[in-house]
Amino acid sequence: MTGMQTIAERLATNVERVIVGKNREVMLTLIGLLCQGHILIEDVPGVGKTMLAKTLSRSLGCTFSRIQFTPDMLPSDVTGVSVFNQKEREFEFRPGPIMAQVVLADEINRATPKTQSALLEAMEERQVTVDGTTYHLERPFLVMATQNPIEYEGTFPLPEAQLDRFMVRIRLGYPASADEVSILEAQQYQHPIEQIEQVVTLEELLAAQQEVRNIYADKQIIRYIVDLVSATRTHEDVYLGASPRGSLALHRAAQARAAIAGRDHILPDDVKELAEVTLAHRIIVGPAARIKDVNSEAIVSDILRRVPVPGAALGTQRN
Repeated sequence: MTGMQTIAERLATNVERVIVGKNREVMLTLIGLLCQGHILIEDVPGVGKTMLAKTLSRSLGCTFSRIQFTPDMLPSDVTGVSVFNQKEREFEFRPGPIMAQVVLADEINRATPKTQSALLEAMEERQVTVDGTTYHLERPFLVMATQNPIEYEGTFPLPEAQLDRFMVRIRLGYPASADEVSILEAQQYQHPIEQIEQVVTLEELLAAQQEVRNIYADKQIIRYIVDLVSATRTHEDVYLGASPRGSLALHRAAQARAAIAGRDHILPDDVKELAEVTLAHRIIVGPAARIKDVNSEAIVSDILRRVPVPGAALGTQRN
């Protein structure tokens, strides 16, 4: 078992003590973490979105901050503000909740676009600029945002620039009956998160994030990724396709999946498995297609059927 596999297994086992029966969703979260990407969790209330972020933070021993987004929130409530210190006779910066390693942006679509835009610089450049001064964020830096897909009153759709900065979008969904029984039994006396301890050091995580970049991708695999993303821009049901940032996200996520599986190279199956979670939220469906109830996930599935897959033996060894 490789070092990457060991780290992923320790984290997954720890997180699944709280998030029961969601192996794939937990693994997608770890892929986003190892790729230094951000994660958007879109689902109905009460399925464990907030618990997933808290459990991951405790498993890493990272500083954690929760931002509850509301319509009256200001950008300075996120980034921080400079306040005049009368005793020192000078301005001093009071950091906002974005200054943490794992940031939970809860119900992000309840804030106005102006406030949502306060996250753009932090998510892309790992820094915050307030009153002309730039403050660098501590590594690792991960934004996990949640939004409710069915509660539209008092919400604001996330702008395209914001959605594009999330590496993956996942949905937890309701637990199976047997898993829900386990959840009830586990929480009879106290919540399992109270027993969650750090299982991976920050040094191990940073080394793993760097190791992901060493996973080999054959030129045909890279061409396959580009062809998939290009197809989102020309599909007849698409108004706006995925950006080059989407290509990078799919490439990096495939590297992480390969590393977790103990391989030093990407297979076409890695790309196919991660295409929907990395590309669907970047696609804007055309008006005519929306009338027909066509969604972005269906478009990605259609593209996967249309675009030829590289040879089955590809990636089994480096050329």
